[in-house]
Amino acid sequence: MKLNHMEAVLMVILEMDDTVRVQLHGDGKSRVGLKMSGEETKNGGWVAVMKLCPKRQRVVALDLSSLNLQGTISPSLANLSFLGELNIGNNNFHGAIPYGIGHLPRLQVIDIQNNQLQGSIIPPSIGNATKLMNFSLYNNRINGNIPKEIGSIVSNLKYLSISKNQISGIIPSNICQLRELKVLSISYNKITGDIPKNIDCLAKLEVFYIGDNALSGTFPASLGNISTLQYLDCPSNCIVGRVPPELGKLSNLRELNLGQNYNIFGQIPKAIFNISSLEMIDFNFNNLSGRIPATTGLLLPNLEELYLGENQLEEEVPLYITNSSKLELLQLDNNFFTGTIPTNLGNLHQLRKLLLDNNQLTNEPRERELRFFNSLVDCRMQYLDVSKNKLNGILPDTIGNLSSTIEHFGIVYAYVNGPIPPGIGNLSSLTILSLLGNNLVGSIPSEIGKLKQLQGLYLNNNKLQGHIPEAVCGLSNLVQLVLDASFESLEDEWPSPPRRVTEFYRGRSSTGCWRTESHFRSYSIILCQLDKLSIMDLSVNALSGTIPKSLEKLLYLKAINVSFNEIEGVIPSGGVFPNSTLQSFLGNKGLCGMHILDVPACAVTNLGHQSKFKKLVLKNSSGYFILLISFFASIWIMKRQKKGKSKDVEKLLEVKTHQLESYHEIQRATNYFDGSNLIGVGGSGSVYKGTLSSGIVVAIKVLDLQNEEYMPNGSLENWLYKEDCNLNLLQRVSIMFDVAVAVEYMHHSHHTYIIHCDLKPANVLLDEEMVAHVGEYGLEGIVSTSVDVYSYGIMLMEVLATRRPTDAEIFNENLGLREWIRRAFPRTIIEVVDANLFPEKNKSLLKVKSA
Repeated sequence: MKLNHMEAVLMVILEMDDTVRVQLHGDGKSRVGLKMSGEETKNGGWVAVMKLCPKRQRVVALDLSSLNLQGTISPSLANLSFLGELNIGNNNFHGAIPYGIGHLPRLQVIDIQNNQLQGSIIPPSIGNATKLMNFSLYNNRINGNIPKEIGSIVSNLKYLSISKNQISGIIPSNICQLRELKVLSISYNKITGDIPKNIDCLAKLEVFYIGDNALSGTFPASLGNISTLQYLDCPSNCIVGRVPPELGKLSNLRELNLGQNYNIFGQIPKAIFNISSLEMIDFNFNNLSGRIPATTGLLLPNLEELYLGENQLEEEVPLYITNSSKLELLQLDNNFFTGTIPTNLGNLHQLRKLLLDNNQLTNEPRERELRFFNSLVDCRMQYLDVSKNKLNGILPDTIGNLSSTIEHFGIVYAYVNGPIPPGIGNLSSLTILSLLGNNLVGSIPSEIGKLKQLQGLYLNNNKLQGHIPEAVCGLSNLVQLVLDASFESLEDEWPSPPRRVTEFYRGRSSTGCWRTESHFRSYSIILCQLDKLSIMDLSVNALSGTIPKSLEKLLYLKAINVSFNEIEGVIPSGGVFPNSTLQSFLGNKGLCGMHILDVPACAVTNLGHQSKFKKLVLKNSSGYFILLISFFASIWIMKRQKKGKSKDVEKLLEVKTHQLESYHEIQRATNYFDGSNLIGVGGSGSVYKGTLSSGIVVAIKVLDLQNEEYMPNGSLENWLYKEDCNLNLLQRVSIMFDVAVAVEYMHHSHHTYIIHCDLKPANVLLDEEMVAHVGEYGLEGIVSTSVDVYSYGIMLMEVLATRRPTDAEIFNENLGLREWIRRAFPRTIIEVVDANLFPEKNKSLLKVKSA
């Protein structure tokens, strides 16, 4: 293609300004070098921005960004020999980067970000583009390695972004030849290996993004020599070792992110907290220990975000942290911080998010109220969580003076006493209110009904009394309402149901509350905005009566738990119930129904024992019933007499009962079970379509005969808890490895993942060679795989500690197996691990090491 082929298109604009907007018509679009389609203008073309060389009338810049174009990049683009800037980002181009792009010696900028391009990173011929300074391939599907020759090919490169692709391999050592490089972004790939020790050769580097890869090794101290560095981002890798103190020399650093490496240990160097330019520090999810320097905040005037959660930091929260007056986010959760929550946190007027949960923080001595809440009223709070601390105080009514922008308020298992303050109704933006696991008393304040944005309300495991206020029925966005084991004394009085309650009880999608008269008599249930409810947990109460069949109509309901009540009667068979497990119904004496839940079959009710009310209803309605049958019978006879009835229907009506067919006839009907007649395959067999000799079309199910392997060594539960059984450490690790492989297979080796939903030692069977087999599964894609991952973690703890999670001698409503082990780690871990795993001669040594 020659440029003069575009004269018809460009003729009008050649004498105009050197930057113009051009519409490409007809075959002109391909003559620019792009095969494309996308959103057209009213005149039937695409708007491009071209920059022309005034003297030679050649295109020196082409901008086709954000036009929703698709197709491939034509090699003829290389004919624009004067092209210096190419921007086709934010489109849907696919295919490879054309080889000919390397024949554009004047090219300085290539921006192809946010497309669907594939193939290698840089064509070998790019070596001719010696003036290239800006190269962006961000968010494509590029694979392969970073070329070893990259340093010698484009030595003038200042900006290189290849993040969010599928690039693998290592960071080449000769990347040092890119001495002009200011931005290096290679995050969200599959890059492995170490960070080059001589990385300080990139002396002009300002931005270094290498997060979300698989990098390993230690963090090079040489990074501290790059004085120009402003953004250092290395989260979600496999970096190990300590944080180099040399990073404290980076006086221009604005963001430091080493979070989610999990194996960075030791103390945080004090020099880090002396970098006054820092705006964000992230060390989340590591293994850091020690204390935060007491002077933290004094020299960080620009700090906006501080993430130190999920470590092993201890001692008190530094008081000087409030000197960082711009701080918006403070995350110190899941550590070992002690002392009181500083009341001067209220000086952080920009604070939006505060996470102090899972520590050992307490309330001010001799104070009944949790006064630190009062200090936060001047903050711009959106997320506040102080759960799992030993606060031992009362929520002040002034909690309603917190910012109206707060969306999440969590204070779970924090030893909070007293009533729920009515002022909480002032927090109009709340979506999550979680107060479970405390010692709250009194009734639920009606002011909660003012929280119109509320989606989750968790009040379980408290000592609340009274009834649920009618105002709760107005929470139209409520998705999760959990009240199990909350009420010591629930009154059997409820607000009068609205007029449409009968319609709602019949399954209509109206809004409202009602008191059921024959279901859950002793503990009347209030059901609100059920058409959006996804979780219903009413366990550990005193419910009686039967389960309302209307619950089958709740389309969004994914989980129900009514265990440990006094419920009886039939378990409904529709809606959420077939996907439930036995655990959701345990502790009820009179339930019957579905055999898949291992509950007894329901007995046939004798009419002679029905209630007088039912007899009266039957007596009065029998005449109407006979009339109704007569009416439908007349209609049926009339339809039978109509002409034009199809032969298939006539034959179908002739079949009075299920007829026995020979195996030969079934073979003939399915053409010997030919694959073309296969309708579907299920867990118990295959279903074929067949046509019998009589012409009737039937579905034939062929059951699979399954012979399960005998497991002579029984279940893992027996080996853990029977006196005559014992497992050494190697056997336990091997068994749990087998279980992990089985779970991985269920989650990732099928087109539809399988969820076990009940991982526990009783469901792990051992064969003759002590190889573990996982049984009693599973559901297909009903819930998240996280259910099994969590259960596996709990079972691993149980196997190593030989403690049942239900052991009432150790565990209670405030202390479970997971929390018990977390508190013991790492100092007293030897006390929770099964003593039989270690020989006597090693126990004393282990105790010394643990200390």
